[in-house]
Amino acid sequence: MPSAHDTEIGVPPFRATLKDTPMMSMAPKPTATPTTPTVPPRPTAPAATLGVPARPQGRPDSAERRTLVVGRGISLQGTVTDAERLVVEGTVESEMIQAAELYVAPTGVFRGEVQVEDAEIAGLFDGTVTARGSLTIRGTGKVNGTARYRKLSVEEGGQISGRMEMVSGEAPAAPAPRVVAPAEA
Repeated sequence: MPSAHDTEIGVPPFRATLKDTPMMSMAPKPTATPTTPTVPPRPTAPAATLGVPARPQGRPDSAERRTLVVGRGISLQGTVTDAERLVVEGTVESEMIQAAELYVAPTGVFRGEVQVEDAEIAGLFDGTVTARGSLTIRGTGKVNGTARYRKLSVEEGGQISGRMEMVSGEAPAAPAPRVVAPAEA
């Protein structure tokens, strides 16, 4: 019998089963043992010969990268080494970080200096960011300080204040040797 307390907390009333109602039963287990499917061996030919472009060796897939996630409510101070991808949802304060990718989430705060291939700022970045590839500032992102980039993208609502520098070319090339023709006498 349901009590008044049950209806207050949203518990459905208890219903007794009828004796005439047949009980459900599980299907019988098969007596034969299942066969293990065979998987054909993988081709040993290089991917390029199969028409699939080979992945560049220098840039592993994002899922394969060593990733450090500083979660929401976490504060990290110091130097980060050997992280290929840094995701900031909390707060990071660092003198220098080198990584392949930086993502500052809308809840994230980064204070310090970072050198990366690509950076995406959706939270607050205060310091110096050098993106040798692309720097993307989302609509919720704010960059204060110095930003160096090869390619810049700013969504509507994104804020930038400070010094902006475009990085051109790879590293400065060494001057070409001058060829001097022998003087004729």
